[in-house]
Amino acid sequence: MPLTLAAPVHSELIIKKSRFIGCVQPMADRAGAQKVVAELWAQHPGARHVCWALLAGGQSAAVDDGEPSGTAGRPMLEVLRHQDLEGVLATVVRYFGGVKLGAGGLVRAYTDAVAQALLQAEKVPIVRLATLRCAVPYALEGLLRRELDGAGAKLQRVTHGDAVELCFSLPEDAAAALQTRLSEAGQGRIVWLEATPGPD
Repeated sequence: MPLTLAAPVHSELIIKKSRFIGCVQPMADRAGAQKVVAELWAQHPGARHVCWALLAGGQSAAVDDGEPSGTAGRPMLEVLRHQDLEGVLATVVRYFGGVKLGAGGLVRAYTDAVAQALLQAEKVPIVRLATLRCAVPYALEGLLRRELDGAGAKLQRVTHGDAVELCFSLPEDAAAALQTRLSEAGQGRIVWLEATPGPD
């Protein structure tokens, strides 16, 4: 099962006078990653490089930011891959200390900065959500809301028309059981509709 991180975690290494400030954090997409990198440049105007790696499905990236090709972004990405992570951004800010590390030294430094941060990070399973939508008579709205609350489902939308239409999400592996329980409790008066993705 793929894992993501509960919260950002930082590390710091000094190698031959160069300072490497690593961070690993949950990240959904490339746009969010680029925003974080821009913020790091604003926070560290004296830094020489801000290298980063993102593992987020089809939006993964490995950026060397001026370091020799393949010595920063790709090694950082490999560390994330080896830990079976998904939806994670790794960044390393480097302040150059005047001593060149060579290609092997750079790979080790960037790998270690990410690995050190991951040692302290809390990893959590990625829970895939299912979205369900149904229409119920007004008399059943209270019952349905109590059932959803008890199942830990998240109510996304409620529309009051001829009937009450509810759209909610819950972990995929619990969806079928809840649907069966609700259908039984509603004695056939719950109409299941096709779930349409709504605005977040």
